Amino acid sequence: MRAVVYQGPYDVAVEDVEEPEIEHPNDVVVDITTSCICGSDLHMYEGRTAAEEGIIFGHENMGVVSEVGEAVSTLEEGDRVVMPFNVSCGFCQNCEEGYTGFCTNVNPGFAGGAYGYVAMGPYPGGQAEQLRVPYADHNALKLPEGREHEDAFSLLADIFPTGWHGTELANLQPGESVAIFGAGPVGLMAAYSAKIKGAAEIYVVDQVPSRLELAEEHCDAHAIDFSEGDPVDQIIEEHGGMVDKGVDAVGYQATDPDDVDTETEDYSYQPAKENPAVVINNLIRVVRPTGELGIPGLYVPEDPGAPDDMAAQGRLGIDFGKFFEKGLKCGTGQCNVKEYNRYLRDMIIEGRADPSWVVSHRVDLDEAPEMYEAFDAREEGVTKVLLEP
Repeated sequence: MRAVVYQGPYDVAVEDVEEPEIEHPNDVVVDITTSCICGSDLHMYEGRTAAEEGIIFGHENMGVVSEVGEAVSTLEEGDRVVMPFNVSCGFCQNCEEGYTGFCTNVNPGFAGGAYGYVAMGPYPGGQAEQLRVPYADHNALKLPEGREHEDAFSLLADIFPTGWHGTELANLQPGESVAIFGAGPVGLMAAYSAKIKGAAEIYVVDQVPSRLELAEEHCDAHAIDFSEGDPVDQIIEEHGGMVDKGVDAVGYQATDPDDVDTETEDYSYQPAKENPAVVINNLIRVVRPTGELGIPGLYVPEDPGAPDDMAAQGRLGIDFGKFFEKGLKCGTGQCNVKEYNRYLRDMIIEGRADPSWVVSHRVDLDEAPEMYEAFDAREEGVTKVLLEP
């Protein structure tokens, strides 16, 4: 079968690889109909992780069950399913308490597993024609038959639940104001979730015009372009004070606004201008005393491409004194997708939500290398790319 295979920094290729097989009675094999490129994939693509050549990418996957293990009891051949990016067992202590993103059984020595991601277990990704799904009764969410809502349902694998998770980590309540840093797919889904939840005012910070326009159009958000000045000052001036809650949808590859070149329209990744702590520190500044921060943005314990030695060890210069002084609270960690995906699915089915507006491209699997390059360069109009084997 064909699959997107990592060749090295800034290099992926579509190659022929072995087809997956049932390895355990609880497995199913899924014929992939849609797999998404995620911003988290770019960390590996850029060589910013310990990913080795040969890994098959793809942790946002949906498709149709084509083979069923003999112990699987709730799925049949022909069922349409979407899988959380988390691989989890369903019965360890963390899974039983709902923390499926931190399963202690599927990836020994590490709390959490995922498809097609470095250090997240022996699970090939789904940017391929087929995918093996372990603990399938637990991990596969059934969808209505057919192709309706294909784009929207594919986002249940990661970015819609993860955006929702960011607002949950911040304990966002109806009528509150929120500042969301990052207008990539997760940031846009966080803003959309804030709108659905009834936030009074939503501020979205980025520098890519097309992404900010999406935030304005679909999330009723105030767009804050950090290339035009300090985003905290802009928010406080427009809002008339600090906001109630804040969400970091950027992570450790954040760019320092003070270093942005306003004379260029090149929004490509510029490692010399990174400041891994800048978003968290801006949230500490912009959220009111006793407010709350949600940090679904990815941070890592080791970063081989970090801008300094401290950041390379996963250590950040956080303004903790100000954080303490303001009595802020903070929630962090990857999304426990199963906590939300069933309910978000039903909202899509009933027409209460439709996150598919974030999708900018649906292309054949063979176009993956070109789309990785465009997505990594933050090209105008490239927000969410779906691959169709």
